[in-house]
Amino acid sequence: MKRYINHIIALTLSLSLLTSCDQGFTEVNTNKVDPTSLAPSMVLNKAIINTNYLDGFGTLGMLCYNFGIVQQIITPYGSSLSGGNYDQVNNGNTQLVWQNFYRNVVKQLVSVLEQTKSDPLQINTYQAARIWRAYVYMILTDTYGDIPYFEAGQGYTTEIITPKYDPQQDIYKDILKELEEASAALTTAQSPVVTDILYGGDVAKWKKLGYTFMLRAAMRLTKVDPAMAESYVKKAVAGGVFQSNADNSILRHTSLYNNYIANHLQAREKTNFYLAAPFVDYLKANNDPRLPIFAVRYVGAKGGQEQTSARASSDPATQVGMPMGYNDVTISSTFQANGVVSLWDYSQVNLNTVLKLDSPEFHITYAQTQLLLAEAATRGWVTGSAADYYARGIRANLEQMASYGSTIPEATIAAYLTAHPFDAAKALDLINTQYWVATFLDGNESWANFRRSGFPALKKNPYPGSEVKGDFIRRMIYPDSEIIVNSGKLNEAITRQGPNTLDTRVWWDKK
Repeated sequence: MKRYINHIIALTLSLSLLTSCDQGFTEVNTNKVDPTSLAPSMVLNKAIINTNYLDGFGTLGMLCYNFGIVQQIITPYGSSLSGGNYDQVNNGNTQLVWQNFYRNVVKQLVSVLEQTKSDPLQINTYQAARIWRAYVYMILTDTYGDIPYFEAGQGYTTEIITPKYDPQQDIYKDILKELEEASAALTTAQSPVVTDILYGGDVAKWKKLGYTFMLRAAMRLTKVDPAMAESYVKKAVAGGVFQSNADNSILRHTSLYNNYIANHLQAREKTNFYLAAPFVDYLKANNDPRLPIFAVRYVGAKGGQEQTSARASSDPATQVGMPMGYNDVTISSTFQANGVVSLWDYSQVNLNTVLKLDSPEFHITYAQTQLLLAEAATRGWVTGSAADYYARGIRANLEQMASYGSTIPEATIAAYLTAHPFDAAKALDLINTQYWVATFLDGNESWANFRRSGFPALKKNPYPGSEVKGDFIRRMIYPDSEIIVNSGKLNEAITRQGPNTLDTRVWWDKK
């Protein structure tokens, strides 16, 4: 009996100890610091930020391909930096837009849309996410052509892990529809989402953004579906597009949250990229006041270590663009003719103005909008003078230089406009060449509009080892990863669109 009582006492003590140890267990082991969910508006902000890449390496697609194809920025180096400079496939860089957008931006936008689509209190966040998704898919489809669209980003929601590739024609139709519906549905009846990174919840500006993106998307179709292009251009203008530089869609940076192109060129790639001769020559020939803001030359530098502030000059007269078609060895044959002593002596992008670490990046601007309207007016699609739109577009971009801390005086702007009047006989050339300048450092848009319009009238890159059969690179190839994870749907797209090469044109890029 004594033994039995001892067992009871022991069991009671054990249970007592277990109970006391368990007290506060849940509270102690609950992380009160890390969030378990994020507000959709904050996830949308993250998607907007990630659209401009996650780090400096993400910008190599633009640095090695887009800028080189449109002959604004070039590198003579190969290996990991080859691309538009040699007109060759570099698998490491052709896939960067795809990887960043599908793995990050698209997934984040799908999450926002799923969380807000049935919540009437978050209608503006929902519509803003639709607008931004349309912009993101424009970049994706402009870069690759037929892509996963209607089924993309649904691995978590509907378990579609091998989405079908949709024809670009269908994608653009839906992009235009989404922009029209979302822009119209934004409402001022709700309190602004003040955490919005672009406009601080200003619904009127988001509406303008949506209609301005619609104008851009519509103008992509000028060659393949002019009737649809005209229809949506008119809808965009009626809805209300950007009216001044105050409406510009800008990603702002600080010394902590850097402009990643600037970050890359201020560090690892500082001595590797140079302004291309066609771009510098155009700006010099036209006495363009943007040249000293865009360019710097370390005069007489014989190596990277000699690219010092003491040698730095932004004087337009001293700028020398690097010629196209050379590598880091053959480029030496150009030195004497161009009056430079080494490849390091050619002009580069100015790291003290447009590419400071805290310099802003622009998604779409008033200047670009006015130039597109100038073309639309030339085609008879909108009222107003093409010459007036043209002049306003140039002026707006010149005034936009103040965003880099480089204000161009009014007298200089007026003189430039007087010296470069609109000529209706050369309308498409003049408008789209100015668009080329106005989209400097936005490689996605520069390249897309160059393919669409055919201007500026650049010459084929003469690099002897080119893998491109035509004059220019028309699209990026699909990532090798797609061959492994989604080969069936990929092959359907290739059969429909054409070979998976740099030469294959996307749907709207009609000859």
